[in-house]
Order: sequence, then structure tokens, then C-alpha cells
Amino acid sequence: MLPKKKTSKNRTHTRRSHHRLGAVNYSVCPKCDHAKLPHAACENCGYVNPKITLKLGKEKSS
Repeated sequence: MLPKKKTSKNRTHTRRSHHRLGAVNYSVCPKCDHAKLPHAACENCGYVNPKITLKLGKEKSS
């Protein structure tokens, strides 16, 4: 069973339109106003929620 006609580029792209990457949702850190991922610690200040703040260590450059 071979295809009767060539599948056009437009039809192929329309069929694959849901294969795209989704946008990343960022939220704003309430302490330092930097962008952070939701439900994750802030990379700038370590804030998670009012009860938890992580201590961030500085990376040593050699």
C-alpha cells in the first residue's frame, strides 16, 4: 500500500502543530522580585515560603 498522493508540507506541519515546546511559566519572588520557577526555591535569595529560606553557598572559582 503506497500513498496515492504526496502529503503537502502544510498538511504535515498542521498535523505536527502540537509538537512545539511549551512556554515556561515564571513567578516573581516576593522577597527579591527576581523571576523564579513556581514551587521552587529562588536562585537569588533562597526563599521558598514564609517558613523556609535556604542558605545558598557561593561557588568558588579556581
